Amino acid sequence: MPLPIDMGYVTDILYRLLTTPSPTGYTTDVVRLCCAELERMGIHYELTRRGAIRADLKGVRASPDRALVAHVDTLGAQVKMLKDNGRMELVPIGHWSSRFAEGARCTVLTDRGPWRGTILPLKASGHTFNKEVDTQPVNWQQVELRVDAPCRNRAELEAHGFNIGDIVAIDPQPEFLENGFIVSRHLDDKAGVAVMLGAAKAVVDAGAALPVDCHLLFTISEEVGSGASSILHQDVAEMVTIDNGTTAPGQNSSEYGVTIAMADSTGPFDMALTHSLLTLCKAQNIPHQRDVFRYYRCDSASAIEAGNDIRTALVCFGIDASHGYERIHANALESLVRLLVLYLQSPPRD
Repeated sequence: MPLPIDMGYVTDILYRLLTTPSPTGYTTDVVRLCCAELERMGIHYELTRRGAIRADLKGVRASPDRALVAHVDTLGAQVKMLKDNGRMELVPIGHWSSRFAEGARCTVLTDRGPWRGTILPLKASGHTFNKEVDTQPVNWQQVELRVDAPCRNRAELEAHGFNIGDIVAIDPQPEFLENGFIVSRHLDDKAGVAVMLGAAKAVVDAGAALPVDCHLLFTISEEVGSGASSILHQDVAEMVTIDNGTTAPGQNSSEYGVTIAMADSTGPFDMALTHSLLTLCKAQNIPHQRDVFRYYRCDSASAIEAGNDIRTALVCFGIDASHGYERIHANALESLVRLLVLYLQSPPRD
């Protein structure tokens, strides 16, 4: 049955998630934030050895249990080399273009504490390089990190505590507009985490009885491909991943309603589970569309590749400019929370 949705909570927790840096490899702070929310709701959870979260919403039956999964880690960068000019060479964390890194403000997370900086192309000064600024190649070898510290050479970088391997968190620059649009980096997949927490809050606040146990999984390494590989209980029968759908030419995703993925680069999702979600959308008049993603994988893939015998599906909020300056609409988040609340209350498939 439909339950009241607290969209004020969903947007508030999304803002707090976005403003908590969490590139893959540096997720402790955002994990603490999610754990605090689970504790506040009275939801039992445990941490895996690697630091992912496995939380439990108890149902009338313990099995065959189901799971929802979203990832708290984001794209970022890492220091590859301390350069003789006092700047730093970077490599990306996750797969994203240096085109979207150029001009980004960021924080370098050193052993001694954080430093602010800017990612710039090698030829950044229009007054010096003129048209060469526009003709230089676009790749990670053509950008460098200018740190806001008096560093003119490698020795001064070392003296300030910078090291090869330091993680770089990119500023999200979130904007929540009155017309419902939300613009920020890292909406993939912090919007998915906010949706999952919003669905859990709706269930807890209403005291709804679930027919079967459901695990809320918060993974920490999806952007590098291994997210859900080691987080599942062995008796989980089915898992629904919450992630972004790409609103771009040639795609059917939308920034409104729910986008239900039929397949991604790893192949089709489970047809029975996927169609049960489509049926819930139709029965409750939740706006939705289907899509197929050619260059895309998610936590479903890592779970199956790790040998888990589970059915998987993928539900999405439509996102414009994925892995860049992303944009979504609150309508999609609300639609997703509505769908997940219905799914959690639906009869299990043995």
